[in-house]
Amino acid sequence: MVGDAQPPSQERRRGAALGLPAEGPGSLAPFGSRVGAFLVDAIASALVAGLFTAPVLPGNWSLVAFGLITVATLVVFGQTPGMRLLGLRLAHPQAGQRLALWRAVVRTALLVLLVPALVVDTDGRGLHDRVTSTAVVRD
Repeated sequence: MVGDAQPPSQERRRGAALGLPAEGPGSLAPFGSRVGAFLVDAIASALVAGLFTAPVLPGNWSLVAFGLITVATLVVFGQTPGMRLLGLRLAHPQAGQRLALWRAVVRTALLVLLVPALVVDTDGRGLHDRVTSTAVVRD
């Protein structure tokens, strides 16, 4: 009806500025899923590092394992083991292309600092994703 028309919403849809869909595959991953994937990767890295340092706890060697596993799997598969388990992937700025090594290294180095991952924009992307022009999306 003419009199029942609603004014357009002023709310900004997450991912619209990036050309991503609102829901479903290719849409921005929720914060909780990204945190879950990070925790899976962190625990797996600690276990891998522990294999080399046992019986001593791995300590900072976990960060080395985390960095190597993350960079290698992002470049080769476009997702870390934690992302794979939770149905996420890293979207490249140009669709259909593989992630460049430098993007994976810079993104992972910032992620190891943890603070950039907690500084998010209106789309919910962390600073490490903004710097490398990437986004974690649903697979």
